[in-house]
Amino acid sequence: MNFNVAVIPGDGIGPEIVAEARKVLDKVGQKFGHNFNYTEVLLGGVSIDACGVPLSDEALETAKKSDAVLLGAVGGVVGVDKWYELPPHLRPEAGLLAIRKGLGLFANLRPAYLYNELKAACPLKESIAEAGFDMVVVRELTGGLYFGERKTEEVDGVLTATDTLTYNENEIRRIAIKAFEIAMKRNKNVISVDKANVLDSSRLWKKVVNEVAADYPEVTLTHMLVDNCAMQLVKDPAQFDVILTENMFGDILSDEASMITGSIGMLSSASLSEGKLGLYEPSHGAAPDIAGKDIANPIATILSAAMMLRYSFDLDKEADAVEAAVKKVLEDGIRTGDIMSEGCTQVGCSGMGDAICERI
Repeated sequence: MNFNVAVIPGDGIGPEIVAEARKVLDKVGQKFGHNFNYTEVLLGGVSIDACGVPLSDEALETAKKSDAVLLGAVGGVVGVDKWYELPPHLRPEAGLLAIRKGLGLFANLRPAYLYNELKAACPLKESIAEAGFDMVVVRELTGGLYFGERKTEEVDGVLTATDTLTYNENEIRRIAIKAFEIAMKRNKNVISVDKANVLDSSRLWKKVVNEVAADYPEVTLTHMLVDNCAMQLVKDPAQFDVILTENMFGDILSDEASMITGSIGMLSSASLSEGKLGLYEPSHGAAPDIAGKDIANPIATILSAAMMLRYSFDLDKEADAVEAAVKKVLEDGIRTGDIMSEGCTQVGCSGMGDAICERI
């Protein structure tokens, strides 16, 4: 089968980790008889340098015409990179928000899985790490505070900033349905996170999620306040299966969930539309301080490519092969620097990609 992939290397370590993901995809293609056609697209700081904007109309059109989008990383360092002297709507991260909106990517999936081989790297106490955890955060991606009206103005002589948090019932319903569908393929447990004791938007969220839950009687639904959820993630992460939440809460909680795995360099991410088109990216940032040194961990990007195989291309067997190869690499004691431990063999970014390819 032939698949067209829009590839966005992006900034910092993006080009290095995307190169390894492409290497793995090509190995999958050779083994299973598929052909992946890549078209490179500019996004973020490199797009600002080349085009004057973080995402051009041409780049967005290329992404729309593809079967899926594979992204490396976007952004630089505030106060160091000249991009951050620009107005907020012209900075690198604005391109990421624009492509999510432009592609209709309303559902962000962030798995957080603690590999047995990496339990020693988990920052939680040993008794918690030993229990392990396997969860996915389902985050609404195109509504809420990040996309509401905003302004900064002088009111009675005082500078005042306003950000608007808005959700309608349709936006909530479609992300809730996605979460319950995912739960049906996992352990049939959804914890919906809100701040319904304070926010009207959360009270609507809770109402609509309850309505959706009625269509999934096999799934257990629990409501949890966001502050309690943040606490429970470090106290008892094993209790979570599917976490459903709105945009800003999901942004924060998914980073917390990823960090308790031991390294954010291990965590994949998928952003899905209502069809098959999706954008796949690692959970970590551009890490410009280690760019070009061949020391970045490409596993998160490679696992994101596996999610692309599964969700956009319906290639479950191929996705399983990539995930199994990653697990075998860890079992064989091969590590990048961020997950290195005594007795293991340290490799660079390219070496990790090679090792995973050898095990597919």
